[in-house]
Amino acid sequence: MAIPPKSPGHTVKIKQGVTAFVPDPLPPKLTWTPSLLRSLSEADRLIGWLAGEGGRLANPHLLMRPFLTREAVLSSRIEGTQATLGEILAADAGAAVERSPGDLREVANYVAALDHGIGRLKELGLSTPLILELHERLLHDVRGNHATPGEFRRMQNWIGPPGCSMADATYVPPPPEELPECMAGLEAFLQDTGLPPLVQIALAHYQFEAIHPFIDGNGRVGRLLITLFLVERGVLPTPMLYLSAFFEATRDHYYASLRRVSRQGDWEAWLTYFFNGVARQAEDALGRAETINDLLALWRTRVAGIPSKVLPRALDLLAANPYITAKKLSTDLGIAFTTAQRAIEKLQELGIVRETSQTRRDRVYCARGILDVLEQPARLVPGR
Repeated sequence: MAIPPKSPGHTVKIKQGVTAFVPDPLPPKLTWTPSLLRSLSEADRLIGWLAGEGGRLANPHLLMRPFLTREAVLSSRIEGTQATLGEILAADAGAAVERSPGDLREVANYVAALDHGIGRLKELGLSTPLILELHERLLHDVRGNHATPGEFRRMQNWIGPPGCSMADATYVPPPPEELPECMAGLEAFLQDTGLPPLVQIALAHYQFEAIHPFIDGNGRVGRLLITLFLVERGVLPTPMLYLSAFFEATRDHYYASLRRVSRQGDWEAWLTYFFNGVARQAEDALGRAETINDLLALWRTRVAGIPSKVLPRALDLLAANPYITAKKLSTDLGIAFTTAQRAIEKLQELGIVRETSQTRRDRVYCARGILDVLEQPARLVPGR
């Protein structure tokens, strides 16, 4: 494939008889049009608003858990995993779920990888060792485990429709021998602080996907890096913003924008798309969090007159996961099973939870109001 003069990279002939694309080191020379500046300004304003208002929400640490799980589900769905948010949350609460264990593990691995990344940021920063650790956690004991978890690929990969050959691929990333230099350049760019953070991570996300350093898991690792970058740079105090919902809802636009950079050097279209995703998801995240907090405040008034220390603590657990069982409640709060069951039945009487299982034993309940908020489609247009 011939590369136009404006493309930010060059091609190399590989032994399979096709050409692979090797992206140029970052940063590129950007042309800041008024439209692009407006997109960046809006994204900066709204992510700053999310950081400020989100930090003032009641119990923000509790709300982060279902948001992280939602991100894991949607990021994994882009790669073909079929598990739903409700299934993952129910399984986390101890319910039996009719979904393949592999799909459930893939989503759980994404959550574990982000938790691990947050914990390792201070020690490793956004570095190659951290990227490799994320990949290892992500692919542990799931499909793709054959793809050398925690190691860069040693074979050529390509992107295209399912079952296509390398000759028919829509994109062939750098050959393995180019990876050390490409990844060293990306690492140096991630650790530079000369650009506005949103510009830097937008460029870095394109670069990581263009390098495609792993046999499997590139998309998920690339999306994890966005969240980790925003936390490391102090743009957000906690991992509150996730772009997988936006990317999944606009999947064709996402891939087309990445391809246009490689083929035409169209950085403006990619940056505009990325900044729009940040703006919309900042509004989305705060809107959902505020709605859930309003629900919790209403429910707290319902339990306020009941002489029980268990009920307020049970509401905290529902904020983290709207599914609940007596067994999990008794374990989490260190109370007797019968006490936990009575508390859940009281929540049911108050209209806060309802039973979702059909069994007499190991009954499962759900705070449907919270789950409905979490399952709403991603925001794609401006406005609250």
